[in-house]
Amino acid sequence: MKFGINILARESSSDLREIGQRIEHAGFESIFLPEHTHIPVNGDKHAGGSLTHQRMSRMPDPYIALTAVAAVTTTLKIGTGISLIAQHDPIAMAKRIATIDQISGGRFMLGVGAGWNRSEAANHGVSARNRWSVMRENVLAMKAIWHEPVASFHGQHVQFDEIESWPKPVQKPHPPVIVGGEGPGVIDRVKDYGDAWGPHPLPGIIERIGDLRQREREGNETSIPVSLFNIPHDTGLAQLAEDVGVERCVLYIYDDGPGTIEQQLEAHIAFIQPWVT
Repeated sequence: MKFGINILARESSSDLREIGQRIEHAGFESIFLPEHTHIPVNGDKHAGGSLTHQRMSRMPDPYIALTAVAAVTTTLKIGTGISLIAQHDPIAMAKRIATIDQISGGRFMLGVGAGWNRSEAANHGVSARNRWSVMRENVLAMKAIWHEPVASFHGQHVQFDEIESWPKPVQKPHPPVIVGGEGPGVIDRVKDYGDAWGPHPLPGIIERIGDLRQREREGNETSIPVSLFNIPHDTGLAQLAEDVGVERCVLYIYDDGPGTIEQQLEAHIAFIQPWVT
């Protein structure tokens, strides 16, 4: 099982290029950055309270930051954890992601989710009711652009006639799309337009992954790769995750002031030693 780091950074964070190099040298497989383009002042409230809102409003653009990390690392995979892909133009995003995959030499992973903040989505012209269907069409439209020399797409939300768009991703057929969420329909979404599942370690999640593996064996189906995001320092949980075939466990870091990223990273390095030594 591999380990990654998901960093909720902000504009005053330590140099993410240096952090990325440290993560790579410590034996981690990947770095992820989450996304919020903004946080509406009078919009939906997160369960984490005002401090969480403040942190989320200060996030850097994950695509630009991850490109910088890729430029100074050689093996570290880079990914969004997650990107609110329904809030983006799929034609522009297809080119952006393909370019990042080119620059990184095929190390990019696209984690996607519909998001919890309905007000944020609305500011991008996406309704709460439609955000999952918009995300689906955006991903499928991007895959069409990545796969085909001349692509077109005609859905309910995304419409374009034949276009040419290069570069194409290094990874074939495309960078893996990790669909986030823990709802009852998430596996259907993964099978429909994703390539992997990215849940959080909510109560019962290990059992759900185990049940998924059992159904896959009984149906002679290909196993869906699972990345378990934002796990705590729980050796027992990590071992159970490995036992049910989780591909990677992703540890969480948030910037809470000078030196806090480095402090949390050191603790994470110590935690993964049984798996990397």
